[in-house]
Amino acid sequence: MAKDYTELAQDIVAHVGGKDNIIKLVHCVTRLRFTLKDESKADDDYLKQRDGIVTVVKAGGQYQVVIGNHVPDVYDTVLKVAGIQGEGGIDVNEGDVPQGNLFDQFIALVSGLFQPMLGALSAAGMIKGLVAILAAVGVKETSGLYIILNAAGDGFFQFLPVILALTAAKRFKMEQFTALALSFALAYPNIAASFANGNVDFLGLPVIFPSSSYLQTVLPIILTVWVGSKIEKFFKKIIPDMVKVFVVPFFVILITVPLAYLAIGPVMNWASNLIGVIFTNIYGFSPIVFGILLGALWQVLVMFGLHWGLIPIAILDFSTKGWSTLLVASTAICFAQAGALLNIFLRTKEDKVKQLTIPAFISALFGVTEPAIYGITLPMRTPFIMTCVAGAIQGALLGFFNTTAYTMGGMGLFAIPSYFTPKHVPAGANTDVNNVWYFLIAILMSFVLGFVLTQLNKIPYLYGGPDVKPVSGDKAAEPIAELKELKQEIIASPMIGQVVKLENVPDEVFASGAIGKGIAIDPADGTIVAPAAGEITLVFPTGHAIGMRTENGAEILIHVGMDTVSLAGKGFNTFVQVGDKVDAGQKLLEFDLATIREANLPVISPVIVTNSTEFEDVLTTQNARVNIGDYLLTTLA
Repeated sequence: MAKDYTELAQDIVAHVGGKDNIIKLVHCVTRLRFTLKDESKADDDYLKQRDGIVTVVKAGGQYQVVIGNHVPDVYDTVLKVAGIQGEGGIDVNEGDVPQGNLFDQFIALVSGLFQPMLGALSAAGMIKGLVAILAAVGVKETSGLYIILNAAGDGFFQFLPVILALTAAKRFKMEQFTALALSFALAYPNIAASFANGNVDFLGLPVIFPSSSYLQTVLPIILTVWVGSKIEKFFKKIIPDMVKVFVVPFFVILITVPLAYLAIGPVMNWASNLIGVIFTNIYGFSPIVFGILLGALWQVLVMFGLHWGLIPIAILDFSTKGWSTLLVASTAICFAQAGALLNIFLRTKEDKVKQLTIPAFISALFGVTEPAIYGITLPMRTPFIMTCVAGAIQGALLGFFNTTAYTMGGMGLFAIPSYFTPKHVPAGANTDVNNVWYFLIAILMSFVLGFVLTQLNKIPYLYGGPDVKPVSGDKAAEPIAELKELKQEIIASPMIGQVVKLENVPDEVFASGAIGKGIAIDPADGTIVAPAAGEITLVFPTGHAIGMRTENGAEILIHVGMDTVSLAGKGFNTFVQVGDKVDAGQKLLEFDLATIREANLPVISPVIVTNSTEFEDVLTTQNARVNIGDYLLTTLA
């Protein structure tokens, strides 16, 4: 008799914000995938603690409730309880497309692209801070120590478009090396000098190259790869297979690079110049209003690369007048990020967030805020907004006192010397001897406001929830259990390939063991056989996952690749149906590795004992590679 999931379904509907909050519902092999009108209405904490739910994951604009391999039954019951029409178990490409309003889509996209590089990004930021310290203590910029460490820290930020090309290619399902070729074209050495005279054209069309170049930028390469992915998809459909491997990249690069230079450059220049004109006029109207607006919007301007409309004007101020007030309101905002990070570090229950917060905090003190923004505060949304509010308040203070910078100095803490009033004040500059004190107050204000405003808001989870650790001593008081003979079942490998530990699977639900204990295989070919004798209990409609119950009661889930549900069955061919009795070694399905890789999806395939809790333990092979029929798992009962 089938289990009744009505109560569970009612709870799920109620705690995702009710049926009126549900835009769409589909399911994959283990998860209910909701698209919600407002994710803030969902009660994450309740759902994660609720019996019958493994965990909750927010990814790609979807609110995913992880159920396990009986998700089809729960899905059907949720549809009945909510009175909605579902879209079945084939979730075509939806897992990779950010949903929600434009702001949510932008945050989901940018933070998702930065997520894989956060460790290296934070490390590079710390090295930049170290270089700033060396310069402050007198190490010359011409010394080998300074040059090499500066390259080690600044190189990552200079060539950020190249790194983003890789992550954007994965997001937009584009060939990674083609995307890299596009980034190399934008970051080509000395190309800015080639366009310096401003009289360059491309087939009669003027090429307007941004004076700041595309180095260190974020959005131009993301937009370029997105356009390139659309062009690539078009040519893949019309180019014959025998020449597709080089003809498709040829046309993609040939078309996309000129488009990037002809379209993105003019848009960036126009927008940057407009920003420069607007803010200089606002300062003439009211320094306080200017400080509020620039302090609030500076981080957003940097993300879009529009701050370059102000920097040349500030440089011109320093070279002609010997002082400038134009960028003053932006200098201390990094301390608002530092304050927010400290609060997040003290309050978050996720160990990974704590680990990322430490280097991001150190970098922020020296004015390098990319690890903080893209790795933590922007994905969390509210802390980022709070730092913008803090920036507006400190900007108003600096504008009120007409705080002035006398040199184009360092960033973060090393910007302080730029605000000491010189003995010979340049003509027209602020002569207030308290100028540096105003700036120091702004630093303190930014830090405190960043901390306090973040304290007023809930710290959201970035990695699925708190890390649960066993409490030491809990087992000590238990009586020693009577020894018993353990029954074991050997589970053979259903495929050929390299063995991958479960914790290294590129999906947090599988990697955490939430679905069950097991192991994964990086397959060398596309054949899956039964790992033991038993009965087929699940054949997912897209063919990417099969479940079976062995004769000794182990429930095995074989999941081919990650997010392969998005292929909608393309490249998969199943040979069994639910209810079939199978022998060990019998062919269950075939899949095309090239199709999965062409979609830029991981091919690593977990083999999970989904009812692991019914066993004393599940042991795994120690071999690095397995063939079909080799030992893979042992269940102990």
